Amino acid sequence: MVYFIATIYTDLKKDRTDYEVYIEKVKPIVEHFGGRYLARTDKVTALSKKWNPERVVLIEWESREQMERCFSSEEYRAICSKRENSVDSRAIVIGD
Repeated sequence: MVYFIATIYTDLKKDRTDYEVYIEKVKPIVEHFGGRYLARTDKVTALSKKWNPERVVLIEWESREQMERCFSSEEYRAICSKRENSVDSRAIVIGD
């Protein structure tokens, strides 16, 4: 199994409309490529002042190849700028 974890931070100077569109459109793309959402929420409780994301996304994949196919797909590339241009996001991958 492979786990993709993303943390999202909103820039109050940027309009979040594009990110809301991204949230709506990304889920079916991820699921089409075999990803399974384990968490996708704004309900985050920080236990440290040094790490305080506003949103956390946790996706489980059967393989890294599956995940890479998703994020390199034409469908995903068509919407990824909506996230990139509207929020600060950081991601890690756990597993092979």
